[in-house]
Amino acid sequence: MTLRILPKSPGAWARLCFSVAVLAVLGVRFHADAVVASWFYAKQEGDILFQSLPHGELIDAIEGITRSPWSHCGVLIQREGRWIVVEAIGEVRETPLKDWIVRSRGGRFAAFRVKGLTPADRERVKTALAHLIGRPYDFDYAPDDQAIYCSELAYKAYDAALQRRLGTWQRLGDLDWKPFESFIRQMEAGTLPLDRPMITPAGLAASEQLQRVFR
Repeated sequence: MTLRILPKSPGAWARLCFSVAVLAVLGVRFHADAVVASWFYAKQEGDILFQSLPHGELIDAIEGITRSPWSHCGVLIQREGRWIVVEAIGEVRETPLKDWIVRSRGGRFAAFRVKGLTPADRERVKTALAHLIGRPYDFDYAPDDQAIYCSELAYKAYDAALQRRLGTWQRLGDLDWKPFESFIRQMEAGTLPLDRPMITPAGLAASEQLQRVFR
């Protein structure tokens, strides 16, 4: 998630996380076909995975403002033979790929590969991601690394590891914010931060350094 239109109160954030967790559990039953489909995805460490989270006012705003189906993303790695997605949701954490997939709306996700990576490059990216594990979610979307949001995580891991800057940072005011103005003001205590720069999942996916390899 990428806009500072997330719930700021601990109670609201807890409800959001609980809802995502419940939907993930239900997804095991209803989206098993998506997990099976993912077996045909030729996985590679360092791939950036994008997903559509379950519908809601917040998710619809993120996708609508960016004119994209993607409201969340993470970076794929392998840990002891298991495929894991490193993501920022609540905090920077590691989530098993199968759990990450069934959380998606309809089980849909896409994989993008950074062009020209070597095995050594992928190891450096994994190391950069490991340094960010446990960081809290960035509600302020600040440029420092004290807190991180999802697309910022992928961007900063590649920047720190390989000095490769993926995607384009954009101002909120340059995106399609007007249909969602009332919701943004509600989440921002009445303000409208149009000058706020951010790297969104859509801005990341549009990078010429990425190649779509699944879905």
